[in-house]
Order: sequence, then structure tokens, then C-alpha cells
Amino acid sequence: MEEHDFGWAIRQLKNNKKVSRSGWNGKGMYLVLMDGYPSTVANSMTRQKHGLNEGDTVTVNPYIVMKTATGNLQPGWLASQTDMLSSDWDIVL
Repeated sequence: MEEHDFGWAIRQLKNNKKVSRSGWNGKGMYLVLMDGYPSTVANSMTRQKHGLNEGDTVTVNPYIVMKTATGNLQPGWLASQTDMLSSDWDIVL
């Protein structure tokens, strides 16, 4: 099997590919890069937390989402030291 490092995985995400590590224990887990988008903040609690006004638009930056072993999507995935130093990354078809 060809070795692919974390830098390779990031490049694949930027090319709209799903990536995963063979070292992950859960079945069906993968990462995908979500596009950023403008968002009109509608929820009054969210507006209050962030000091925004009704109708304000904020930009949501691109972010990585993990599909977990339980089938949930977890936004804001962060790489562990092990993930960053591993060379068992591959594309998920």
C-alpha cells in the first residue's frame, strides 16, 4: 500500500475528496472539507451571544467535518498528533 501523509490528505480535502486513515478504529469514518458561506444570523440567542443585530450577516469560514463511526457529522474536527504524523491516509470512494 502506498503511504500518504497528512499534507497529502489536506491536499485531497482541498480537491473535494473524502479522506480517512486505515488506523482509525471506527468503520465508515472519513473527513470532508466544507465550504464557507455567508450566514444571516436569525436566532436571537445566537445574536445575543455574539453581539449581533437582527439581519446581520457573518461569514462562516471553510471547516473540516468528520463522519463518525456512529454516522453523525462532527464539524470542526481537529487532527491529533497521531493523525498529523501518520502515513496511512487514503481517499474514500
